[in-house]
Amino acid sequence: MANKLKVKELIIEVARDVFSRYGYKKTTMDDIAIGARKGKSSIYYYFKSKEEIYEAVVDTESNILFKEIYNQIEQPVAANEKFKLYVFTRMNKIRELSNFYEVMKNESLYQLDFIMELRNKYNAHEIAILQNILNEGVKTREFSIQDPELAAIALVTAIKGLEAPLLIKGEKRNLEKRIDYVVRILFYGIMRR
Repeated sequence: MANKLKVKELIIEVARDVFSRYGYKKTTMDDIAIGARKGKSSIYYYFKSKEEIYEAVVDTESNILFKEIYNQIEQPVAANEKFKLYVFTRMNKIRELSNFYEVMKNESLYQLDFIMELRNKYNAHEIAILQNILNEGVKTREFSIQDPELAAIALVTAIKGLEAPLLIKGEKRNLEKRIDYVVRILFYGIMRR
């Protein structure tokens, strides 16, 4: 049983690399089998289809992302700092998780039913995380929000819209500065005070 789990994990790790190199559409089961040094029939023993492998790959990457986010936001800091940690951790980690990012952004994958299910699942997870941070901020009187769920939806949407400009422009060391600037706008708006 432990050996089966190791083989399955190996296939997922190899598939992560293959999918990130060739993309979902160009990757074949043969590519994964060659990378894993297994016969194609061995790959099919563990996974019924390329879609199932891709789903496992994206799930693995989302677990990595959310584990890192939780590690950061569970620190005993103010809610506004947790929000910054959430945004910074998410942006930093998503760079490394090319398959997860591809699912969230690539519109040509939308026709695949399981992709929409994955997107909806991860969006709901992100909204729940932000809603918890916002509720905490309301309780501590840091935030004045009438509807934390709606605010969380708006913030997740805004953050997703900023991914490409924040991640593509510039190098990693300036990312924190750019995120700080964006967070200030999200917190305080663009109105003159």
